[in-house]
Amino acid sequence: MYKVVIVDDEQDAIESIKLIIQEHFTDIIISGTANSASEAIKLIPLVEPDIVFLDIEMPGGTGFDVLEGLPLRNFNVIFVTAYNQYAIKAFKYSAIDYILKPIDIDELVTAVSKIHRSATNHKVEDKINLLLDNVKNSKPDKIALSTSESIEFVNISDIVQILAEGSYSTLKFLDQTELVVSKNLGEFESLLEDHPFYRPHQSHLINLLHVRKINRLGNEIIMDDGSVAFLSRRKKNQFLEIMASMVQHKK
Repeated sequence: MYKVVIVDDEQDAIESIKLIIQEHFTDIIISGTANSASEAIKLIPLVEPDIVFLDIEMPGGTGFDVLEGLPLRNFNVIFVTAYNQYAIKAFKYSAIDYILKPIDIDELVTAVSKIHRSATNHKVEDKINLLLDNVKNSKPDKIALSTSESIEFVNISDIVQILAEGSYSTLKFLDQTELVVSKNLGEFESLLEDHPFYRPHQSHLINLLHVRKINRLGNEIIMDDGSVAFLSRRKKNQFLEIMASMVQHKK
């Protein structure tokens, strides 16, 4: 059986989560609820839950304060929040699930089912630690990436380029290693918009800091790891202007 704790200052939200879980999961029990950060910090170590549904804005502290206040964080977290876009981006960087209020039944069921499929708390504390770092940093330098076999924590500056592979993407790194991730290129483009990444072609997203040269025909970009990215004709002038601006800025 999976044990669940629900932390939210809105009783209606707690009751909604309870009802959805009871209707859709026979192997999950609600082991406790809390209405504030201080209550949650006392309750969670006693219950030792597998999953914590965690609100952000609560009396006397935030959901992040709850996580900071716990000595052991070996449980999966699903944030249930009406919080701003910045926090949501921090969740995505850290591979942490979240559900927006008002609560959508399908979204909640999907988030819980994902935890069911993983059937392990492997690296969940690493994900939470990364999240806590990311919410303090307006421009996170590390990202958590879920693959079919693991969760990888990588430095964004080490990513040379990302290639589209349908609903998947292949990341190429400075050390010439690769990683296949179940995110499409559009998701990465949005996620990395605060970093110097550019999409010169529908199939490529490149780190501008790792551009080595452009071939004389102007349709191929050679990256620092030796890999090649295509440059579409309609984006050629824009790309050259961006690169010229970066070079000028360094002077």
